Formats: sequence, C-alpha cells, structure tokens
Amino acid sequence: MHWPELTEGVLIKRYKRFLADIDFNGQVETVHCPNPGAMTGLKDPGMRVWCSTSDNPNRKLKKTLEIVEADGTLVGINTNLPNKLTHEALTNQVIPAFAEYPVITPEFTYEKGTRFDFKLATENDAPPLMLEVKNVHLARPDGPNPRGMEFPDSVTARGAKHLNILAEIARSGGKAAMLYVIQRGDGEYFTLADDIDPNYAEAFIAARKAGVAIHAWQCHIDLNTIEISTELPVRYQ
Repeated sequence: MHWPELTEGVLIKRYKRFLADIDFNGQVETVHCPNPGAMTGLKDPGMRVWCSTSDNPNRKLKKTLEIVEADGTLVGINTNLPNKLTHEALTNQVIPAFAEYPVITPEFTYEKGTRFDFKLATENDAPPLMLEVKNVHLARPDGPNPRGMEFPDSVTARGAKHLNILAEIARSGGKAAMLYVIQRGDGEYFTLADDIDPNYAEAFIAARKAGVAIHAWQCHIDLNTIEISTELPVRYQ
C-alpha cells in the first residue's frame, strides 16, 4: 500500500485517545489519532511523526497521524490499516497459509453480535476459514520480552471474545485463525503482553489448544509504502 502524501512534524502530546497536537515547522495543529490503545512508547513528546492530509471538506481535523519514529524505526499507529494491509496480502497471496482461499469476504457477520474481519473460502465446497486480524505495535526493549513484538497494549475484552468464539469454531471442526499484523519492522518474534491483559493470554492459550491457527506477520514500512512482508515466529506457551 502506498501512503498518501505525508507531512513531517514533532509530537507535542497525544490526548483524549483520538487527538494529538503536532508541531509542523512552528505551526501547531491538532490532528486525528486513529488509535484507541495505550500507544506505549509511541506518544512521547518530541518524537518525529508523519501525518496524511484529507481533502474531505467535511472533516474538522484535516490531518491524520500515521507514523511515529520510535526505537530507531518507523511505526505505523493507524489501527484501521491492518485490515486493508491484510486484504492486499490475501489478494496477492503473500501469506502462504491463506493462499488456498481465493474468495475473500471482509467484515463477515458470523452470528448476531459477532463479526470477523474476513471469511476466506475456496471455489469449491470446502469449509471456509474465519480470520480475525489484530494490530500490533507494542515493543518494550527494556521490558519482559526484549526484541519481541507484543499484543495487546491495553486490556481488550473484545479481543478475548473473538478468541473464545474462534476456539468454539475450531472445536466443532471448523477452520479458524488469528493474524497479528505488526506495523513495524524491528521485531524478532511475536508474543503476548500477559502482564497487561492476563485474561487475553488465557483465551489465547485455550484457542491455540483448540486448534485456532496463529500467525504473526511484520510489515515493511518506509515513507512511501507499508506492506505485510515477513513472518515472525510466535513464542508463547
């Protein structure tokens, strides 16, 4: 995926979850921050950032925070991107585990109150695969998992619910998978931040034992493009 034109700035502060004040060469502007998580290590004042600009006349905040430079690398913080990146990777058969599924249905309603990011199907009568995608950008170099890319960065009851339903699908003989899309390129492996959300970790363990396939793929990111590029090993339990 190609980025739209990006404008470099310096982060002053991120606040109220979806707002950030950015200094663009002496001009301070409030921008949209498309990330409801904690953004641990990605919201320190003085960090270099890059923002896209919308041409939608109805938008109050014209700019959107897209990239933060942290730990010497570029990190995508827009949590709306992983599904778009995944759709692109599925279409181009980048991820071997899903290459046998040419029929891609985004935002699939599995049952009332439960929607998965994708339903993947073959062109015959083989059972479809339910796929849920999660955004990853947490790295704590001095934390419990150095060089590891961690999920989640805040408590996610919704994430645990999805794991539980995927586990039910797998136990009943269906196909289910989790894909963790890592919006940075400096990781060596994927793991869980179980100190942040132990309930999610429990659901993850149960889902994996039930047969839910777990995949973690890291993105190549620069100021021109971002794309899913490299599989990382999953190291947890």
